[in-house]
Amino acid sequence: MTGIRLTAPAPGWAIDADVVVVGSGVAGLTTALRCAAAGLDTVVVTKARLDDGSTRWAQGGIAAALGEGDTPEQHLADTLVAGAGLCDEEAVRTLVTEGPDAVRRLITTGAHFDTTDSGDIALTREGGHHRRRIAHAGGDATGAEISRALVEAVRAAALRIIENALVLDLLTDAEGRTAGVSLHVMGEGQHDGVGAVRAPSVVLATGGMGQVFSATTNPSVSTGDGVALALRAGAEVSDLEFVQFHPTVLFLGADSEGQQPLVSEAVRGEGAHLVDASGTRFMLGQHELAELAPRDIVAKAITRRMHEHGTEHMYLDARHFGAAMWEQRFPTILAACRAHGIDPVTEPVPVAPAAHYASGGIRTDLRGRTTVPGLYACGEVACTGVHGANRLASNSLLEGLVFAERIAADIAETRPPRTEPAEAASEGGDDPVALIAPETRTAIQRIMTRGAGVLRSAASLATAAEELEALHRSAAADADDPDPKLAVPGVDTWEVTNLLLVSRVLVAAAREREETRGCHWREDRPGRDDEHWRRHLVVRIAPDRTPVVHRTETAAFPPVRPAH
Repeated sequence: MTGIRLTAPAPGWAIDADVVVVGSGVAGLTTALRCAAAGLDTVVVTKARLDDGSTRWAQGGIAAALGEGDTPEQHLADTLVAGAGLCDEEAVRTLVTEGPDAVRRLITTGAHFDTTDSGDIALTREGGHHRRRIAHAGGDATGAEISRALVEAVRAAALRIIENALVLDLLTDAEGRTAGVSLHVMGEGQHDGVGAVRAPSVVLATGGMGQVFSATTNPSVSTGDGVALALRAGAEVSDLEFVQFHPTVLFLGADSEGQQPLVSEAVRGEGAHLVDASGTRFMLGQHELAELAPRDIVAKAITRRMHEHGTEHMYLDARHFGAAMWEQRFPTILAACRAHGIDPVTEPVPVAPAAHYASGGIRTDLRGRTTVPGLYACGEVACTGVHGANRLASNSLLEGLVFAERIAADIAETRPPRTEPAEAASEGGDDPVALIAPETRTAIQRIMTRGAGVLRSAASLATAAEELEALHRSAAADADDPDPKLAVPGVDTWEVTNLLLVSRVLVAAAREREETRGCHWREDRPGRDDEHWRRHLVVRIAPDRTPVVHRTETAAFPPVRPAH
């Protein structure tokens, strides 16, 4: 344990449970439903409304070997290729073999996928897949349908839910084992202000950290809260340098910031072409799958073409689809484009890469256990080893499903006893963090976009590290000032403080990895170096708040310690 906590008031209320699940996407709600079904007293904490997580924004679908002629082995092979030598093969094998039945159980829970005329699940292709194995719903509204089904199931199960609540820090007992979380509820209700959920098992399913960049497909709640909490609690994170930039995000202008509309990979899966301003298809000859190459390859090709032509975007041309196909297969994307004055039926769509998915996260084993006893992680916040250096399209929803079920099974099997937190999480505990002013958020995002975006170099990363450390030192100096002008504890300051922490760790890892691999693209180190860098980077935070980066000795993850 680091003893580091956010500066926050002491909890004014507390409730007890067997399990607290933080997050309400596919990973969190599946974990909660399975835990409740096993008879565990389960509480769900979510930062916004129950249906407001990243899952509902997932357009493309969920990948699984469900089609005739497809097999888990073929899904495994495609995943390993996309992961660029850093996937944990045992984790991937677990994903692809348990995945089909997990999807069928999701259907039993109430999710409705699009079907063919014969009643079979309709399957499409996306980048990196050699077969049609992507199940989708509502054309391009898969995440919304999965979220709807799981939310309805959670409400029907009458689980205790705390909405509009930002998780703050992990509570631990005298032995250093998990004893719950502190959190802040925004607005009035049954619980108000800072409180605690005391539970011997905590499952972090808080989603991603896309908001560390200026332009992202992630919702505004994706501020890296789970990774930051885990780091402060002493947990290890891994592979944080591998941030996937989605190649085709609707370009709204160079100054646009925050969540941007995604143009799903499934559009390319159905035959859309990437072209430059002259109409030339530039992915031909770049990869055997052309527009359906893995995302890192497509994002790099778009960025390279933009640099060559001195432009800020490329185009996605799907005019040949016709109005009927756009309206039936991609109604959400069509509406988003038209809302911004672009009609894909009659004109190419301007697109550019934007931050999309964190392939790394809190390091776990195959049961979702982290290096802190009693603390689990699942979904985008976790690093199971499935994604390696670059996530294969539509594997994320499947990972959330499969590993959520594994976490619930582990908690139900071990049923750890409830213990008392060793100390109240009051005024930052024993080592309070100097909070960052809310207006710093934009500065962090611009630093990260310039220095650690799609294109990186030793110079750009060094500049980013220096500027981030300056923000960190400034806040610490304010805290030590006898007459400090400190940022006031609150949701905005806690979020920005989390953003700064995860940004510093991400940049530290990216500086360490002196090669190009997967979605980590170093301009100054363009080659992939398996001899030295087919390794994982594991990071923890030292008591003095500095990121400590450790390179593994092999491509295998070290065992999760200590034993649970």
